[in-house]
Amino acid sequence: MKNNVILLNHGSGGRLTRQLIDEVFGARFSNPLLDARTDSSIVNCGGTSIAFTTDSFVVQPRVFPGGDIGKLAVCGTVNDLAVSGATPLALSAAFIIEEGFDIQELDQFAESMANTAAEAGVSIVTGDTKVVGHGMADGLFITTTGIGIVTEDHLAIGNASRVQPGDVVIINGPIGDHGMAILAARNDLPYKADVKSDCAPLSGLIATVLDRCGESVTFMRDATRGGLGTVLCELAETVHRDIVVDEASVPLRQVVRSMCDMFGFDALFIANEGKVVMTVRPDAADNVLASLRKHPLGAEAVIVGTVDEGSEGKVHLETSIGGRRIIAVPAGDQLPRIC
Repeated sequence: MKNNVILLNHGSGGRLTRQLIDEVFGARFSNPLLDARTDSSIVNCGGTSIAFTTDSFVVQPRVFPGGDIGKLAVCGTVNDLAVSGATPLALSAAFIIEEGFDIQELDQFAESMANTAAEAGVSIVTGDTKVVGHGMADGLFITTTGIGIVTEDHLAIGNASRVQPGDVVIINGPIGDHGMAILAARNDLPYKADVKSDCAPLSGLIATVLDRCGESVTFMRDATRGGLGTVLCELAETVHRDIVVDEASVPLRQVVRSMCDMFGFDALFIANEGKVVMTVRPDAADNVLASLRKHPLGAEAVIVGTVDEGSEGKVHLETSIGGRRIIAVPAGDQLPRIC
């Protein structure tokens, strides 16, 4: 660790986050379930497979176009369960609240959490509240934990053990909306940025696909802090296969493209909060796309790449100008405190 202190980029979801997890937490908490490094751990409880996940939310600002910290807290945990092949059942919610925080604002976030949980078909069944002194928590932090049931035929979706060369990579819509919505809300931009976060619970969309084409889906993950690029880089490394991405096929709204160009961001690594990346058997790709596109959250689903025969575990981007380059996870975050 540089200078033996935590840096803001250690929370980015990039290489520094992985280093922190490996050197501090993984080294001390190591066990087969944790070492799998999936979005949810799959725990066997008396013959029933339970998906179990937890996440904390420190987004700044707490209200942004398309959502707020309450909606984000529910969606983030529900989506981690859903992309693990689970049917989400219940959540817990813990709040660290700074002294002096406006109760009306807190009530707004609680209402947002309740509405989002109802939309996702889950209940918030337990929780905790702590209040700390003024200046000690930047207003409000929320931690949510979730559980869900995983059927036997979906157990391998989170760990990517069924991914094979030839599988196609699909995403359910344009990338980068969440990150750019946070940026727009955080800064006084010289123009009006008409962009909203894609924050949404994906459980309904994913359930639709698994019900119709579940046997053909070999992997799923939600592209959050590190964006589409990080998901694909981690997948390639996990399965020891190269992944080829067609840059021209990656869906990107023009306003997001323009903002990335203005600020020098790589859209592949911009955060999302309503995007699932999946790999599917090539002969089922059309059926999966059709299933996704029947749902409002998958109407713009597209194929963005393929799993290749190469065994280096690299992601190759075929650029729109005809070249090819390797993409790698950045050390830190282009935008900190995004979720």
